[in-house]
Amino acid sequence: MSTNQYQEMRNRQQAEINAFPMFFAFNKQQFAEGMRTLGLSLSDTCQICSIFGGGYCRKSDAAKLDEMLARHRKELEDAISSDKTGKGFIFDMFLQELENHEYSYTGDVQEALDALGITPQYMEAMPQLMTGLSLACNKAMQHDCFG
Repeated sequence: MSTNQYQEMRNRQQAEINAFPMFFAFNKQQFAEGMRTLGLSLSDTCQICSIFGGGYCRKSDAAKLDEMLARHRKELEDAISSDKTGKGFIFDMFLQELENHEYSYTGDVQEALDALGITPQYMEAMPQLMTGLSLACNKAMQHDCFG
């Protein structure tokens, strides 16, 4: 079985995100635990800032988080740009995200495109995206039919 270049990149990026000093909290107990993981007490809320999706990090780390996420996005965009046919990285990327978003059941590619931040304008600007998406849609449907 060939290696999925996109999944390798995502795993590497996810490991970096997991190692970043931040936490996610959706109740008071999780918030208190998160503050402790940052080495802060509950009275130190002036030292943290809210980030996406219920997350928090130290204000002093916010710029580093932004830089890391921007670098991850650029790595994705560079990998997409370097796949001139849509049959390599782009195919891997779409197949992975289509499977993650249950395309074979829904027949809808929109959730996968949203997860990748791919707009219709981006698709039009890079024809290889449409090639890779088409190939991945066909493959995802074959996976469902044939296991």
